[in-house]
Amino acid sequence: MNWKCAGILAGMAVILGSFGQKAEANGYCGGGCYSCCPSACQPCYTTCRVERRTCYRTVREIVYEQQQVQCQRTEYETVYEDRPVTCYRNVTERKVRECQYQVSRPVYECAEREERYTVCRPVWETSYRDCSYTVRKPIWETGTRECRRTVQRPVVETSERECRRIVARPVMETVNQERCYTVMRPVTCYRTVQQDCGCWTMQPTCCPGPMVPRCCLDSCGCPRWTMVQMPGITVNRPVYCKKIVERQVAYTTYQPEVVRQNCPVQVCRMVQEEIVTKVPVRTCRMVCEEIVTQVPVRTCRWVEEVVPNQVPVRTCKMVQEECVRKIPVRTCKMVTETVTQQVPYCETHREEYTVNQRVAHCVAKQVPYTVTRCVPRCVERQVAFEQCYYVPQTVCPTTACAECTTGGGATAPAADPQPTTHDAAKPITPRRTEEEGEPAKDDAPAPKPAA
Repeated sequence: MNWKCAGILAGMAVILGSFGQKAEANGYCGGGCYSCCPSACQPCYTTCRVERRTCYRTVREIVYEQQQVQCQRTEYETVYEDRPVTCYRNVTERKVRECQYQVSRPVYECAEREERYTVCRPVWETSYRDCSYTVRKPIWETGTRECRRTVQRPVVETSERECRRIVARPVMETVNQERCYTVMRPVTCYRTVQQDCGCWTMQPTCCPGPMVPRCCLDSCGCPRWTMVQMPGITVNRPVYCKKIVERQVAYTTYQPEVVRQNCPVQVCRMVQEEIVTKVPVRTCRMVCEEIVTQVPVRTCRWVEEVVPNQVPVRTCKMVQEECVRKIPVRTCKMVTETVTQQVPYCETHREEYTVNQRVAHCVAKQVPYTVTRCVPRCVERQVAFEQCYYVPQTVCPTTACAECTTGGGATAPAADPQPTTHDAAKPITPRRTEEEGEPAKDDAPAPKPAA
């Protein structure tokens, strides 16, 4: 667009220059037009020449520089400290004391008596019985017969048909998706711990006496042995009494924390597309055909046959016999004895001891770390570019018109006139000489670059 505007301005400058030359001819050659001059007398004309110059413009750019920055973060560390704690425990000592008591000990005496009884003894006898039987034995004979059957033979023909189907074609796209991941953060909590600080105590316990046999009379006046329980004894047994004490213990747990982050994710989108394919189709038709085959036939004939068989038979006969056996008889009588027994018992007393207890507490410390970040900085630089513009100039012929020179009485121009430059937007003003009373000056301004 700038070149078109420059061309239009150059054309207007040529037209205005021609009007200025006409005015100069009317003023200096003594005529109202150029009809008095021969064809060799040509007016001055204005041309434009293209000049190029190199210009510079300032361009600002933002440059990112990597800079190391020292930062600090707070880290928490669990420190355990040993503290001595004085505790008391119950110490139990086992001792033995003697106890005397009377018991009835049974004394058994053994004797024998005779008993007679009758038994039946089995006596076995063997005999044989005739069990002959008749069996039928098959006899096979092989022959051949003709078998006619009609079968259908498949004939396959191939043709093509058009199959249209819609398929989904994958299209990959990149989208920003928010992702969440879990980070474990340390948290210090306290929990209640139950500690057993119980002690041992002695409690009396009644133990039942032993079961002993004793002779007594029943309702009919006959003696009979029965089991009688003896009186029990009281024994002190150690019993542990619980005492639950609660205390607070610090511990560190890691709790999950959800962190959100935008990540570019490739998403596959399915675009439906119709595809037309030629599918070969095979058609099968059945053709009837008769087949004759020879089938082997087996014929069975039965023949009777007698098989002899002798079966042994055992017969049992019972015979009575008298037997004598001796039966042992036990007689029990009770004898009283004094028994001395060592009875254990426990004595408890308190004992002092020291325990190192680990107490946890959280300590915060500053940990330095280095972070690399980009720092923006504005940088200016000179960029060279080439600019083109038109410079108008006036060109006059080297030979002067003789009639114009003699008729007007003006002096002829110089043999090699210099071209006059002027602004293309203004009409050209004629140059005055010193003989006409005004000093020579150039009204044309400095050349301006084309738009």
